[in-house]
Amino acid sequence: MVEARITVNGEEAPLAPAAPHTTVLDFLRERGLTGTKEGCAEGECGACSVLVARPGVNRPTDWVAVNACLLPAASLDGQEIVTSEGLATGGAPGTPPTLHPVQEEMAVRGGSQCGYCTPGFVCSMAAEYYRPDRCAHPQADGASGAEHGPNGFDLHALSGNLCRCTGYRPIRDAAFAVGTPTDEDPLARRREEAPPAPVATEYARDDSVFVRKATLAETLRLLRERPDAVVVAGSTDWGVEVNIRSRRAGCVVAVDRLPELRELRVESDRVEIGAALTLTEIERRLDGEVPLLAELFPQFASRLIRNGATLGGNLGTGSPIGDSPPALLALDASVVLADADGEREVPLAAYFTGYRQSVRRPGELIRAVRVPLPLSPVTAFHKIAKRRFDDISSVAVAFALDVEGGIVRKARIGLGGVAATPIRALATEAALEGRPWTAETVEAVAPVLREEGTPMDDHRASASYRSAMLGQSLLKLYARTTEAVSS
Repeated sequence: MVEARITVNGEEAPLAPAAPHTTVLDFLRERGLTGTKEGCAEGECGACSVLVARPGVNRPTDWVAVNACLLPAASLDGQEIVTSEGLATGGAPGTPPTLHPVQEEMAVRGGSQCGYCTPGFVCSMAAEYYRPDRCAHPQADGASGAEHGPNGFDLHALSGNLCRCTGYRPIRDAAFAVGTPTDEDPLARRREEAPPAPVATEYARDDSVFVRKATLAETLRLLRERPDAVVVAGSTDWGVEVNIRSRRAGCVVAVDRLPELRELRVESDRVEIGAALTLTEIERRLDGEVPLLAELFPQFASRLIRNGATLGGNLGTGSPIGDSPPALLALDASVVLADADGEREVPLAAYFTGYRQSVRRPGELIRAVRVPLPLSPVTAFHKIAKRRFDDISSVAVAFALDVEGGIVRKARIGLGGVAATPIRALATEAALEGRPWTAETVEAVAPVLREEGTPMDDHRASASYRSAMLGQSLLKLYARTTEAVSS
């Protein structure tokens, strides 16, 4: 195998002697690039954000901001990253370099005080600065949560970056003041060339190994040989286990760049979404074609997390508080499971079997998620959490209703945070179907929804609060959709 290397700020750096579990954050800091900071080690604060060259949605390459504290450095073998130090350009020997436009605006507008979080903000801001479809006029989109400045800057690109000093106003001012990249901007020009192609990697040190195969078939054969292997894509869950709980694995298998897991197809009867596409890629490629997912995505963690997180990973962990399962349950989605012998399709409603358990067998992985068409016209995703964005749900409720002639013909309701697994609200669905979509029906059925699941008391919410929010969510849905349905 070729020696594992990462291109950092235009220069190749060997991965050795780092251990396979070493994060990109530690890899950079050990090489003196200390602008990348560790604040939380679990993807909450953004102090560690860096830019990665990824396949673009509207052009060959996009600069994507990710949490360096979560990614194994070995996952970027053959890839290209830019840190806060690499944004500035020029500077003859003995003279300071020219600040990048986002660095300049942060400086002149007082966007930095103690400076600890500033490099992370600058990298996230730079990713939005280079977003190819950034608008040139102000707009606000309450449904998606987007807040755009006069330069088209979506402020929620910074939703994963925290600062305790500035009060955020100067940072917001800096974000809304940046212009557009010039023709001489090297990172802007870099977008017109293809990103580095994925490379096969087998990086071993001591008793552990990080592996990326070139094809799905090779990966599935490896998983048959190593059923104990940990499968990672964006590593937004496994990275927390490594950092906070000191988990280690003898074999980690990366699937994030497998072409067979990165397809998105809209067909006559279904939408098929590759399990290794990031949530940001899905959001931008679907462009609102599945409204329930379009409502879900802005509420799913932060942009930094969505730039790495995948549907395959969110379903694979089996967490009862994952945000995508309720929405996918409401959409009647299924998962395509693949192993070395072939594939099988399993309805998501039959996929979860217990707390963080599923029907997925050893050696099997999620290849794709399938959403049947046509879609129900009345949909909504309600996330009840202590913060509107970048938080874990206390309760998540997804609705998909067919209302024809004022009658509920079909109801699908997915719930998260109220049982050991994500569940369908089957009793509530049955109580709604065949009844008129009226305030009287909703008032009568809301108590049924309150009794769904087996909510518990924990530090996020009490069981009684969770139950109350279930019933309230149906009332909220009716209040917000009655006008749309009647029209």
